[in-house]
Amino acid sequence: MIEEIHIRDLGVITDATLPLGPGLTVLTGETGAGKTMVVTALGMLLGARSDAAAVRSGAKSALSQAVVRLPDDHAALKLTDEAGGEAHPIEGDDLADKLPHELILSRTVNASGRSRATIGGAAAPIGVLARVGETLVAVHGQSDQLRLRSAEAQRSALDSYAGSKLATSLKKYRANYEEYRSAARELREVRENARARAFEAQSLGQALKEIDSVKPQPGEEESLDAESARLTNLEQLRGAAQTAQGALVGGNDADLEAVTVSVLLDSAHRALAQEAEEDPALAALAKRVRDLMIQASDIGDELSGYLSDLNAEGPGRLSEVEARRSALKKLTRKYGADIAEVLQWAETNRARLDQLSDDPARSEALEEKLRTLRRDMHQQSLELMDLRRVAAKKLAAAVSTELKALAMPNASLVVEIEEAEKFGPDGKDTIAFKLAPHQDASPRPLGKGASGGELSRVMLALEVVLAEVDPVPTFIFDEVDAGVGGKAAVEIGKRLAHLAKHVQVLVVTHLPQVAAYADRHVLVLKSDDSTVSQVNVLSVDERTVELARMLAGHENSEAARAHAKELLQDADQL
Repeated sequence: MIEEIHIRDLGVITDATLPLGPGLTVLTGETGAGKTMVVTALGMLLGARSDAAAVRSGAKSALSQAVVRLPDDHAALKLTDEAGGEAHPIEGDDLADKLPHELILSRTVNASGRSRATIGGAAAPIGVLARVGETLVAVHGQSDQLRLRSAEAQRSALDSYAGSKLATSLKKYRANYEEYRSAARELREVRENARARAFEAQSLGQALKEIDSVKPQPGEEESLDAESARLTNLEQLRGAAQTAQGALVGGNDADLEAVTVSVLLDSAHRALAQEAEEDPALAALAKRVRDLMIQASDIGDELSGYLSDLNAEGPGRLSEVEARRSALKKLTRKYGADIAEVLQWAETNRARLDQLSDDPARSEALEEKLRTLRRDMHQQSLELMDLRRVAAKKLAAAVSTELKALAMPNASLVVEIEEAEKFGPDGKDTIAFKLAPHQDASPRPLGKGASGGELSRVMLALEVVLAEVDPVPTFIFDEVDAGVGGKAAVEIGKRLAHLAKHVQVLVVTHLPQVAAYADRHVLVLKSDDSTVSQVNVLSVDERTVELARMLAGHENSEAARAHAKELLQDADQL
């Protein structure tokens, strides 16, 4: 809902703030006072082409700004966030429960025709502003009918009108349609890329064969690196081990009488053991020396085994280790930074090879899947078409009834539904809203063969019928009552009031019968010099005066005032 519009230096309006609200707001005023400037201002916020001629003479730029209230799930909030803007939370007023967010939109047009837009305080392209505006406002004017003109919008409106049964069927159809498109893409890839896939399969097969022939193991690189370092220093390792062994227990070829750690420890132990009975302290020391003898003997045995292993490995083992390391490095150069990545690459591409190798079977399976989906979609599309035709007949009848009350007694809406050649995301049909101006006339697309006022009334009839199922938050009707009067004007007022029960409606009108039904009456009043206009929200008494002016051409006629009061009383009884 638009809460407020601020206009500056646009046409004859220098600076005006227009408070709006729920329900029906009408704008009235003498010809040339600037009523349509409000519609122009809103058009600017909907992304309309900037027009330097709209900038008030002598001003540098024109500004249109709107404060909009939104519910939590409104599409404009997401678009604002994507644009880098922000909607502010509102608390504590009557609308906060239903419309807790406030969004400010603005558009400035300078005298050269250049324009700038902001959404929620952030600068944004005009196209983004237009996308936000489309979710907020529908304009029906003399020259622009921005809603329900496109085939997509007409389909959406009809489907909403058709109700939940069609929605359920459409959801099932769309699921099959998306699955069909996915399977078709996959089959096309299989067929069109057969040669490339065969080459890929061959390359992957050779690569996996190379990896499998090496049979790399996790962690193998580290163990081989350590073993290679050990074998490269084999003589140094052997010399160190032999020297240590000889010092501890003597070597295999050493003199049995040579002085070793073991021999010295044995002498020390015997000396202490002889006197151990005389002194417990010596006994404890003798035990510790004996432990050292055992440790020296154990280390000597381990060194002997170590030397045996070194002698068994020899230079042949080093060659084996280096060959293995070379084979692993060849793999890591091709398939990964280390063996872990190589193994992961192999696992991933083994599955890909299985997929590539199964192309003929996949093709057959996909073709059968597509045949099944086509059969299902055909039946579902026929069901959708039948449901739409039932809804179309009902919608056309309801709108045609509305048209008769809107001074178009011979006009009728025709909703044509024809089978299409191809399946689409919404079925296999085309939808077109057409208008037959009279009984014998051929129906023509909306907007062709009807005047601006007539087209506005057609749109009003449609919006009234669709209001409960396919609402837009705010509707704007400019001169919807053009070319009518009397009873027809009263009926237009009633229908606008009915529409306003569901959505916000803003109407530019010159008919008192329409203005009488307003929840809020705004007067655009030209100043004495005819170059500046001001915008005022009228009180009840002021409304009577304005309606009298609209009825009689001047507000001082007692008869016109009485008639105005009668119109207001009748409207209050709706």
